[in-house]
Amino acid sequence: MSMKDYLNTALYTAKKSAIREFAALAAATPGCVSLTLGEPDFATPAAVKAEVTAALGRDETHYIPNNGMPALREAVAAFENARNGADYTAEEVIVTAGATEALFCALFGILNPGDEVIVPMPAFVLYEQIVNLCRGVTVKLDTADRNFQIDGDRLKSLVTDKTKAIVLNSPNNPTGCVYTRESLRAVYDAVKGKPVFVICDDVYRDLIYTDDYMSFAQFRDLREQILLVQSYSKPYAMTGWRMGYLISDSSVNERLRLAHQFNVVSTPAPFQTACVTALKCDVSPFRKTYDERRKYALSRLRGMGLPVTEPLGAFYLFPDISAAGEDSFSFCARMVKEALVAATPGACFGADDHIRISYACDMDVLKTGLDRMERFLR
Repeated sequence: MSMKDYLNTALYTAKKSAIREFAALAAATPGCVSLTLGEPDFATPAAVKAEVTAALGRDETHYIPNNGMPALREAVAAFENARNGADYTAEEVIVTAGATEALFCALFGILNPGDEVIVPMPAFVLYEQIVNLCRGVTVKLDTADRNFQIDGDRLKSLVTDKTKAIVLNSPNNPTGCVYTRESLRAVYDAVKGKPVFVICDDVYRDLIYTDDYMSFAQFRDLREQILLVQSYSKPYAMTGWRMGYLISDSSVNERLRLAHQFNVVSTPAPFQTACVTALKCDVSPFRKTYDERRKYALSRLRGMGLPVTEPLGAFYLFPDISAAGEDSFSFCARMVKEALVAATPGACFGADDHIRISYACDMDVLKTGLDRMERFLR
């Protein structure tokens, strides 16, 4: 008898992150250039770091309210209301350990065994893994043949009596695409009048290279159905801080707070006032730099003859490598070995004929990586 056979059976279907595995492969390969992880290469803004030092000096090292300091929740509500034309209150904000915990609280809070969650594909692997751990069922909505936009008829055909939620990630990881108003309207029409939640994973919202952007959270007549997830990691280069938030209507929030309370109690006190400062930071210099890299990498990939949809947000490109005639894992593994450049296999996101390239790296690193990739393809 082995005690590992008596663990929660949901853990046996969980998979390790292949994204991290390829990043580790690149790190273990001498001389390899990595274009894998979606982690900003910038330092956290100085004003944010200084506030942590000040908070420690004020001895802000004790228990705080489970959902976060009132000042931070008020700042978050005001920030989101200004961005989305929303009407959230501070009491509807839960400060979480990054967007990951926010997603877990949201899905754990709404799912019963057998409930279905529709996820437009390709998508970040985290969604399916959390749904499985919560005993739900992931229903995949293919968008690849629609330039990664949502087809209304296709979506409606997947909505059943078991549908509990739809996850929207815009800008999207891994494609960098931004959902059009038509795509968002298709979701609206599919869930209006139905007991279906819409989880808005807006973590890349402040890294957008178009003026035509809309978050689904702006559909205020569906207020009770919207669960808004946000993170400090991407826009403010705060990945290691593990800070984010979950916002929902008070009628729903009252129960979701319990999932958060009994999971992490609260996030670190010294970081909370720093997050108030972060919301005041101008991230346009970061965005400008990403945009320059985006345009350069897009031009290079198209010059290599790789089909790629122009990303309008985040810091990823998702080129089609189907002409190579091999699966994405084999392609990426061979590229590490033969060309000393690492990308992430599209299979990690449910699209085995693509690879993901991150341009959240220094321009010199990006140029070197793309030079090596071009030689590899030739």
